Amino acid sequence: MSETKTALVTGANKGIGYEIAAGLGALGWRVGIGARDDGRREAAVVRLREAGVDAFGVPLDVTDDDSVAAAAELVAEHAGGLDALVNNAGITGGGPQQPSTVDLALVRRVVETNVLGVIRVTNAMLPLLRRSAAPRIVNMSSSVGSLTRQSGPGGELITGPVAVAYSTSKTFLNAVTVQYVRELAGTGILVNCACPGFVATDLNGFRGVRTPQQGAATAIRLATLPDDGPTGGFFEDAGVVPW
Repeated sequence: MSETKTALVTGANKGIGYEIAAGLGALGWRVGIGARDDGRREAAVVRLREAGVDAFGVPLDVTDDDSVAAAAELVAEHAGGLDALVNNAGITGGGPQQPSTVDLALVRRVVETNVLGVIRVTNAMLPLLRRSAAPRIVNMSSSVGSLTRQSGPGGELITGPVAVAYSTSKTFLNAVTVQYVRELAGTGILVNCACPGFVATDLNGFRGVRTPQQGAATAIRLATLPDDGPTGGFFEDAGVVPW
């Protein structure tokens, strides 16, 4: 049996997800490129293969049960198992997100992708991860989901944009991650959250100050942790992010 490790990265056709796939590929991993858009997904696979990455396309809409089930079957057929799952796919939702006036449909849409999508994909991929000798799950979160960082040291509110859908979805995701850690304790599956920082991607209109490559670094590290690595943590390049 091949000793090549296999990862699945959701939302991997561009931005941070693409760079996570590229980084894992550069380490010799086989990487499934999960994405909804057929054209963008296959274009990403071609680019990665040209760069020497053993990449394969995985049609995947994290909000659709049938799509996720089919993706799990494809990964099983292509690779036989899975060593790392990086739940990177996410949306901001756009639009005004003041809590007093927000469109509830927008909040539901963001949570469906950023939270329920992670649960849906993780549960579908768990049987494959359990076959691995060193399974890892990485959930891409954000410091805006940190309750500590959303308030000052004395409990005062910080200034900045209010985003009741996006920020809250990341807090929700952090809590979900902790619950997986509790359930999977003792199985060898390490589960952590990664904060990429403020990265210039189309998610934020390219206003970020970090490159996608920089934003991918923590996720790559968490996907390749040794067996004695942490689980149940929230990390960025500088270290631990407070919940």
